[in-house]
Amino acid sequence: MRIVYVNSTHKWAGVKTWTLDTAAWLAKHGHEVTIFGRPGPFTDKSRSLDIETFALEFGVDFSPALILRFARFFRTRRTDVLVVNVGKDLRTAGLAARLSGVPVLHRVGLPGDMRNTLKVRLMHRFIKPHILVPSQDTKDGLLACLPHLNPEEIAVIHTGKPVAQEPPEPVRRPLRLIVSSRLSPEKGHTDLLQTLAKLQGQGLDFTLDVLGTGASEDELKALAISLDLHNRVRWLGFQADVISHLRHCDAFVLPSYAEGLPNTLLEAMAQGLCPVARDVGGVREIWPAANLHGLLAGMEPDDLLAPLECLLRADDAQVMTWKQAAWEQCKAAFNIDTQGRRFEDLLQGLIARQHKT
Repeated sequence: MRIVYVNSTHKWAGVKTWTLDTAAWLAKHGHEVTIFGRPGPFTDKSRSLDIETFALEFGVDFSPALILRFARFFRTRRTDVLVVNVGKDLRTAGLAARLSGVPVLHRVGLPGDMRNTLKVRLMHRFIKPHILVPSQDTKDGLLACLPHLNPEEIAVIHTGKPVAQEPPEPVRRPLRLIVSSRLSPEKGHTDLLQTLAKLQGQGLDFTLDVLGTGASEDELKALAISLDLHNRVRWLGFQADVISHLRHCDAFVLPSYAEGLPNTLLEAMAQGLCPVARDVGGVREIWPAANLHGLLAGMEPDDLLAPLECLLRADDAQVMTWKQAAWEQCKAAFNIDTQGRRFEDLLQGLIARQHKT
């Protein structure tokens, strides 16, 4: 297949990581893959994976020049299928694909990413994209937000991750925690810091690595100082190579209030980290066996306290059991090969359906 991904978003979020993971897998398995995105870390990382990459500024919606550029590319390169992420992608590359007879797959990460507006409905009616979501929870939310969608148009394929070949590393002391997400209010870092301050007050020992940048960065750093956590927290900023940092930690914390299927959580589990997470979005769909339910938190600010206290009071053998369970869960069900094959089948089905019409 000849597959083109287009992602015009400015920020690095889970869909960009999913794009690179699936694009690399498809290229490895003999498909021709091209990625279009804005100049910056995303396109830099794409090139480093030896994927054909074009960096461009997307400009205004419905840009005739950009639509023409994409249409020429699709026709010249005989593109089989287009994969997009956000509305701007549809209003540029999506329109070009429709005019060129190329099927479109719209990867949606959160139900709120698509709004029930006239523009959205008209674009969907004209382009007729198939929709891909990472969890059943996301599909249910999307159908609730946009009742005009046909459930049969929405495919659910859980995110797959490259899984570490080696078993989880031995437990470190003090226990090393890590969180990797955009530093913004909905990601719950404030709750995490306040909870860790309470646990520090109980004499529990830990360190925390924070990966990511965002609008709340200065506020969160000031909060850590005010809570006397500055000697325990390392602010590592944006990291293109998250895996190397995960491998040096014991537990991953997901304090977020808004998720579809957290790419970061699966990424950490695939590296053998013990997960502590809010019961948000599709987390339950990927959560390991019942013996980890005590590490699943509710949605109130104080609900992180019990799971984190349970983790920090556990002995090495128990923490190792949790790490092993998370790793084996990903290895069995959420590895990139299993989910990559499902994605490959979906794309081939879209192309076959297009040829019939």
